[in-house]
Amino acid sequence: MIRRDFLRLGAASFAVAALGITTACSGDAGDGATQSGGATPSGGGTGGGELVMGLITAPMSFDPSIAEWGNRLPYYQAAYDTLLVATPEATIEPWLATAFEYDEAQTTLTLTLRDDVTFSDGEKLNAEAVAISMNRFKTGTGPDAGYMTNVDTITADGESTVVVTFTAPDPAFLNYLTRTAGLVASPAAVENPDLATNPVGSGPYTLDVANTVTNTSYTFLKRDGYWNPDVQHYDRIVMRVFEDATAMLNALRAGEINYAKLASAETFAEAEGAGWTLNKNELDFQGLLLFDRGGVQTPELADVRVRQAINHVFDRPAMLQAVALGYGTVTAQVFPPTSDAYDEALDERYPFDVEKARALMKEAGYEAGFSMDMPSSPVLGSTVYALIAQQLSEINITVNDVQPGQNFIADLLAPKFSAAFMALEQNPDWQLTQFMIAENAVFNPFKYADPKVAGILDEYRTADDARRIELIKELNAHIVEEAWFAPFYRVNGVIATDPQTTVEMLPTNTIPNLYDTKPA
Repeated sequence: MIRRDFLRLGAASFAVAALGITTACSGDAGDGATQSGGATPSGGGTGGGELVMGLITAPMSFDPSIAEWGNRLPYYQAAYDTLLVATPEATIEPWLATAFEYDEAQTTLTLTLRDDVTFSDGEKLNAEAVAISMNRFKTGTGPDAGYMTNVDTITADGESTVVVTFTAPDPAFLNYLTRTAGLVASPAAVENPDLATNPVGSGPYTLDVANTVTNTSYTFLKRDGYWNPDVQHYDRIVMRVFEDATAMLNALRAGEINYAKLASAETFAEAEGAGWTLNKNELDFQGLLLFDRGGVQTPELADVRVRQAINHVFDRPAMLQAVALGYGTVTAQVFPPTSDAYDEALDERYPFDVEKARALMKEAGYEAGFSMDMPSSPVLGSTVYALIAQQLSEINITVNDVQPGQNFIADLLAPKFSAAFMALEQNPDWQLTQFMIAENAVFNPFKYADPKVAGILDEYRTADDARRIELIKELNAHIVEEAWFAPFYRVNGVIATDPQTTVEMLPTNTIPNLYDTKPA
């Protein structure tokens, strides 16, 4: 048997990729009007005082069967618990499940549950409650429904054991249980007509519906009798939604909030100058996704020399400075340093070299260049698109700007574009491959198939950890050499905190765990 009571986020388990900045900044949001007065931080201990958080997006729904993680993590961690928890140290640890164990074939997972947990409506957590929530998520239509792709059955075995069977091994599944797939609602509440706006979970807080304004401000109150009071750092948490970066900065300056998700690098220096701490991680990369590697819409992209030329023509350090004001790290690979796949040498594979790029275009027979449509989105800024067009023009590639508006993601995945500038999470290993690389990956919209990649992924499913490390390194080297993407840099994700507040950032999510946000 393969024991998994405590697991590193490495080759066997890791975080789900999300839509990076685009997902983080989309969704409904109000004007950020305060609902609670000024911020009154706690004095410490296991509860007391108030935390006011500035977030950039509201929850789509409090129904966990259609929940989304990423920037919406705090809402769900307040009201619900997950079966497992991801930590700042890049581990997966027990939470509602005290132990988790795979069989040798890695097609059966057994979860052992805590026996001291109740939901906010008084119902007791048991295996049946967990199975109901997991099966609702499996049949749901939320953005993370793909987490259950390889799941066959989810059943309760007695009061405290849940058994999950798989049609094929899924090396990322334990991590999914730290996120939306692991959220558990009260079984008595899953048919509630108001579940979308009134969550009923076992989490450390309950939503104060009377003092909540949908899409604007959400108030949570500390729940008595919670099984883990050590993570209840406040009596009251207010989560305010700011769609506009300037409004967030103004609230920060005015002392109306203790915590701010800063989505624009232009606000970083001002927040720091106001005496706030910038807590950073590098989860997202920004760059070109070269979707049409088979040349379906743009035949020229089927030639690897063209894709390599595109990589050589970008001055990555200059791009980082111009677009992200230097807050980030240049890279030429989509796997992050936290991944077993990462190879520092690969970041030097495509130095800025216009002459080399022109020589590759000539060798490929495309010295005269070609044109292609590329989409733009105001969420990702404007400067970057002008720079991309200018640098590609150096090798006679003409970019026709298309503005799909709110259909940006839908049009990317339709697919309507051969290439696009995008920000995506750099999560390690299997999850990243299933999101960006595998034939059926979400961000492989042309379903480009590569026999070598397919072979590596097939072996990876059942390989031991040592072999998985070898395989994922081989995969990364292959897609860099084949120039599947043209990454520019990893960007800093920033949570700013006032002097009364501390956080520990996660390596696998843009927002830290609510449990790791504390009084200073």
